[in-house]
Order: sequence, then C-alpha cells, then structure tokens
Amino acid sequence: MSAMVTQGLVLRETATKESDKILTLLTPDLGKVSVIARGARQKRCKYAASAQPLVYSEWTLYQRGDWHYAREGSPLELFSGLQKNLEAFYLGFCFAELTEAVALEDVPCQDILRHLLNGLYALSALQKPPELVRPAFILRLLCLAGYEPLAEACAYCGSPEPEEPMLDVVQGVLRCRRCGSGESGYSRPLCPASLKALRHIVYGDVKRIYSFQLTPEPLRRLTDAVETLLTVQLERSFSTLEAYKNLQK
Repeated sequence: MSAMVTQGLVLRETATKESDKILTLLTPDLGKVSVIARGARQKRCKYAASAQPLVYSEWTLYQRGDWHYAREGSPLELFSGLQKNLEAFYLGFCFAELTEAVALEDVPCQDILRHLLNGLYALSALQKPPELVRPAFILRLLCLAGYEPLAEACAYCGSPEPEEPMLDVVQGVLRCRRCGSGESGYSRPLCPASLKALRHIVYGDVKRIYSFQLTPEPLRRLTDAVETLLTVQLERSFSTLEAYKNLQK
C-alpha cells in the first residue's frame, strides 16, 4: 500500500465505531475524498488536531480497496479567528457544506479549494464582515461550479445598464424589469449598486472579491438574489445556511 501526500481541508466529520472518524476532505488533486481516520476521536491520536472540521492540513493517506485511510496529518491552518466571532464560525460551516455540494470526487478542484481557503481567511484573519463575505463567497462558488450568471448586459435588449435590473435566477441572466417578463416569473430585483457588486464578484480579480462595500439595502438585494440563485440552480436547501440566518435573527 503506497502512501500519498496531499493537502486537504476537513469539510465534514462523521463519528464511527468507538473512536474513529470518517472525514470528508477537499484536496487539490483528489477532489472530494472520504478518509477513515482511525482513533481520531482519542486525544492521544497523533493527527487529532488535523481531523477537525475547517482545519487545513498536510495529509499522508493510503488506499485499501475503495477507501482512503489517514496515516499522518499535520495542521497548516486552523482558522482560529473563527472561534472569536459566532457569525463567522457558523458561516464557515456553511461555506464547507456549500463547497461539499458542488465539489466532485476524483476530480481535481484547486480553484474551489483555493476559494474556500480564501473565504475562511477573509472571515478568520482579515475579519471581513460576515454579511458581506456571505453573498460574495456563494456567488463566486457558483461561478466556479459552472453556474455563472450572465451579467454584462440585459439578455433581451442588450443594454449594459438595465433599467430596474433583475436577475433571472432560472435562466441565470440579467434583464430589465420590462424585458423578458413573460419568460420567467422567478427574478430577483437588484439596483445599480448591487448590480455593480455582482459584476465585481463574477468578473473581478479573484484576490479582490471581498473588496467592496454596500449600504444595507443594496446588500440585502444582492444577498437575496445570490441565495435564490443558489437554491434554484442546485435544487436544494442547506441546513447550515438556515442556521446562520436564524442566528442573525
């Protein structure tokens, strides 16, 4: 059984047997992979610190049959700043669940992993406002997963600055309120400021996607449009996102 060395972030843990865990790791080369971490629930386990959710580590794995097993783990980033902000903590778990939903097994996902690490870093180290990071992370994740909305101009009249802009979350296109109103009844209203932010997230430099500011109303519109797009395109809801919203309430 030859060993392989990779880096991975724990998206989810599941207790099994008396002291083991099944970890869902996101790695750049193996994609999403399930790993059996024997004894990881015991304090004396040599890689117990790595086998925690939202911890990024270097892993030594080996494969037996269809399963991967952990041999060694050394933490690279703990994102300890998440522990200091309850909203950021909840949102970090939300990001992990969303990422797990779009990442594929046995498919390299360097860009998705980098995006997740950057999002957690923005919350943990940079202490960016969670309510701003939230729609930016979700929208960029959708783009990386193949659900990028077409937001350069109205899909019907071609105007680069749509009148009363709307995001059609079914077709994934931008439109004026009057244009294409009969095509889809499921569109979310934007405004010039929220549209500008949406374009910044979709088309801007990946290193600067959290470098924008919005007043409360444009931010509310952006968040509503992005999360509706998420739910419609992936055809499911997310328990961690609902938990985060309940925390805000």
